[in-house]
Amino acid sequence: MRPRLEADRLSAPDASGVDFRVVGPTRMCVGCRKRALASVLIRFVAAGSGDDLRLQPDPGRRLPGRGAHLHPDPACFALAERRRAFGRALRLTGVADTEPLAEHLREVAKPSGQTDDVTIEATSRPSRVGRPR
Repeated sequence: MRPRLEADRLSAPDASGVDFRVVGPTRMCVGCRKRALASVLIRFVAAGSGDDLRLQPDPGRRLPGRGAHLHPDPACFALAERRRAFGRALRLTGVADTEPLAEHLREVAKPSGQTDDVTIEATSRPSRVGRPR
């Protein structure tokens, strides 16, 4: 165990507005572009090559390659499809088959109106203050 450093502690001014119940890495949904905990988002990767390129869900978060994240909500999926965000997020040159990801979303999607995920809004970020002169 490493010793605690001064940088590991939050001072009182820096801790204002921080929700200590929200712990863990955050990622951005490619559909709605809101930040949320990585544990509530679905990670997916591009699998295959050439004409057989498809979006494969990665629930175990272990598949190799560049991944992107999406809320388990059909509305976010439709928004990402309309905005053509899958190709940009995964840096793809071709068009990928989205059916495996859509099928996975249909299996895990919650009924509309039931959300228990924690979304981190842009307003909850601490303000950036410049260095005093």
